[in-house]
Amino acid sequence: MLSGIAHSEGGVSFDPALPVQNPKLNVWSGYLALARVFEIGGQSATWSLAIPYASLSGEADFNGQRLSREQSGVGDVLARVALNLYGAPATDMREFMRYEQDLIVGVSLAVSAPTGAYDSSRVVNIGAHRWSVKPELGASQAWGNWVFDAAAAVTFFTDNDDFYGGHVRRQEAIWSLQSNAIYTFRPALWASLGATYFRGGRTSIDGGSSNGLQDNWRVGGTLAFPIDRYQSIKLSASDGVAARTGNNFTLIAVSWQVRWGGGM
Repeated sequence: MLSGIAHSEGGVSFDPALPVQNPKLNVWSGYLALARVFEIGGQSATWSLAIPYASLSGEADFNGQRLSREQSGVGDVLARVALNLYGAPATDMREFMRYEQDLIVGVSLAVSAPTGAYDSSRVVNIGAHRWSVKPELGASQAWGNWVFDAAAAVTFFTDNDDFYGGHVRRQEAIWSLQSNAIYTFRPALWASLGATYFRGGRTSIDGGSSNGLQDNWRVGGTLAFPIDRYQSIKLSASDGVAARTGNNFTLIAVSWQVRWGGGM
């Protein structure tokens, strides 16, 4: 089974359990994302919107045939709202510079819209041709220069009613657990190591038998460093270490972040 990125903020949203074997796909993607910090009930919150663009090429086996695929286009747009419930009060820039983290608890809700390039005559596509909703609960604890966080989430999917050949494809929810250890060397210069476990996501076509259960582990790391007061670069990489459904792919990403407003 082909497994891809079910939901990656600012990334391409592949269907995470496509019925193909032995995939060899190369994907290049970029994204434009906008985020804003605001206040709710005295606590800090953020909203973000990410619009990806991707180009994929490669081949895979389907029903005993080796098929090739090339596609470029916009991916599924991802919108997300996150609210801190405890430990992260809304502050102005001067107060924020004096803020020292202890325990933070927060929630978020991410929604992926079916805006991506999609062709029902092909099995592999950039877009997933369905909506998804992902509520998440997380906590973060600081000890000196270290921050340790953990989050639990579940992703729900609507049906893809125009799957390959005009069929209806359903997918069960995917449950996930994620944890990271982050070390800050100095303001805006930090590194992290993390692991994610996710399970579920059985699929069925036209109400038939379910298959494609995901039971996968991934590990990854990130390095972020400042360019100046307003800009920073983030380098990320992750890889599958245990995959029931072929989630053993490597992901490498480079992000450029620009900050403005708030008295900066």
